[in-house]
Amino acid sequence: MKLFKLGFVVLASAGLFLGACSNQASDSSSTNSSTPETISKTETVANNKKNSDHSQSSKGGQVVETGKYHLELVPEKEDGATHLDLYLLSGDKHEAVPNAKVTADIQAPDGKQKTVPLTYDAKGKHYAAKLDKGAAGQYQVRVNADISGEKVNGRFNFNQ
Repeated sequence: MKLFKLGFVVLASAGLFLGACSNQASDSSSTNSSTPETISKTETVANNKKNSDHSQSSKGGQVVETGKYHLELVPEKEDGATHLDLYLLSGDKHEAVPNAKVTADIQAPDGKQKTVPLTYDAKGKHYAAKLDKGAAGQYQVRVNADISGEKVNGRFNFNQ
């Protein structure tokens, strides 16, 4: 009877181990599940030159494709702060969308959160904001765009 119990424990442990490995592999290969207003796909364009549409419009930032919209966030360190450029593009030709109301919900590494409005720069055809220097580490960003009543958002991160 003890041998039976020991065999059962070993078999159950092996099953749990294999199940955990299987779930981890499937989680790493899947994209984020999303609602229509959230992310459908995220990739770093600077490291992905395979897709010619992305490489032609890329500014070297992180890209989120959601519906017919292309969002690209390019953070740049600037005089002790971080300058955020957001390229909000529409359609297959990636045309600039100048008439959106755009904000960024930013969570610092220390957990502090704030909402920053992004203003449209007509010359550069992008939205921009300056984030004062804060805690060192990774910042989580959720960009919220209202395009004539249509809600579009994307999630990004950067290090400061």
